[in-house]
Amino acid sequence: MPSYIAPDPLTTKPNTKPAPREITVVGAGIVGVATALYLQRDGHTVTLVDRDHPGEGCSRGNAGILAVESVIPLAKTNNIKKIPRMLLDPLGPLCIRWRYLPHLTPWLLRFLACWRPRQFSASTRALAALALHALDAHHDLLKQAGALELIREKGYLFAYLTEKGFLGDQSERELQRHYGIQVEELSGAELRALVPALSPNLQRGVLFPNSGHTVNPFRLVQTLAEDFRRRGGTIKRANVTDVSIHDSKQVQIKTDTGPLSAEATVIALGAWSGRLAARLGNAVPLDTERGYHVMLPTPEVELERPVLFDDYKFAATPMEDGLCLAGTVEFAGVDAPPNYERARVLLERGRQMLPGIRADGHSVWMGCRPSLPDSLPVIGRSPSHANVFFAFGHQHLGLTLSAITGRLIANQVAGRDGDIDLTPYRIDRF
Repeated sequence: MPSYIAPDPLTTKPNTKPAPREITVVGAGIVGVATALYLQRDGHTVTLVDRDHPGEGCSRGNAGILAVESVIPLAKTNNIKKIPRMLLDPLGPLCIRWRYLPHLTPWLLRFLACWRPRQFSASTRALAALALHALDAHHDLLKQAGALELIREKGYLFAYLTEKGFLGDQSERELQRHYGIQVEELSGAELRALVPALSPNLQRGVLFPNSGHTVNPFRLVQTLAEDFRRRGGTIKRANVTDVSIHDSKQVQIKTDTGPLSAEATVIALGAWSGRLAARLGNAVPLDTERGYHVMLPTPEVELERPVLFDDYKFAATPMEDGLCLAGTVEFAGVDAPPNYERARVLLERGRQMLPGIRADGHSVWMGCRPSLPDSLPVIGRSPSHANVFFAFGHQHLGLTLSAITGRLIANQVAGRDGDIDLTPYRIDRF
């Protein structure tokens, strides 16, 4: 199999300086903030609007991993095969609240269809095109903000309880290598040499040395938002209830604090983006994979890098506020109350995988990952309105792909042609 050469998103036509515009970015999570910063760099007057402070949503409590190795769609063979068994356990790695199943069924059928080889290969190529430039784009924004210390680049570990589980992912590792990702396979002894606190029951490991993590995902968003404000950007707190287009030139944004107008808008509202997209004539099969975390402020175990425990589908990430145990998937919609029993299970599994951890003073959290059936985000211009752009649906990779998404949106607004073809991410691909 020939090796893959990543396209360069910075390749542009010469002399393509954009005319300044008034642009409102709806959504102040990490994707919206990164997009606002890249638009601001091009000289646009940019306003960020969200019902919460920047980073208060899914960006606040995610696992913090810059998972540039994650080029494999979620509709992969191992995941599909495990679904029936996982659904039998209401507190297992995957849970569907059964009252939500009728609403979810069309999404699930589309998801299963993405297992087909042609769709799977296309999604993998499209994820790789984004992921392989993700860290570079983060460096770009954090260097500008003087905050490179917020990320660590010491790699990312996968840990397996059995040889069978490790071998089951062998084809995925070969595919990752094809896309230029460095992969180091480890014995159980080599794994524990890197992380002595791990359970002796873990048999194999994999190190992705070029991945990284942030020491505080919430502070990262806040820092970038403050850099945006310091450079002249405006941040408004308001709940956006509707977006409409007038005379094909002006965007009218209805909020609970009064109307806003702009020459263009970017919808980057995460799991809540689908409602606004539909109002603009672009219905999309967006749902939410709700995830939980437990933050341990004094864990008394040392990790230099995140560890994903593949058998239980959760990660342990060292952060400045302690050790974050985060993961699992729950389908219940954006409005259902959290089931913090799922967080309790994370803590129990954490004690099994890291026997020495302490949980004194721990806190729990739940967030909504915006997910589309093919595991690809929506990035690009609306097919219905030339002054509407979309940036949402990044599933488990919102943090990872946020900065490269912002760069690509800014390129498209400016009319710059990069080597990343945005066709796979179009909102009307379904």
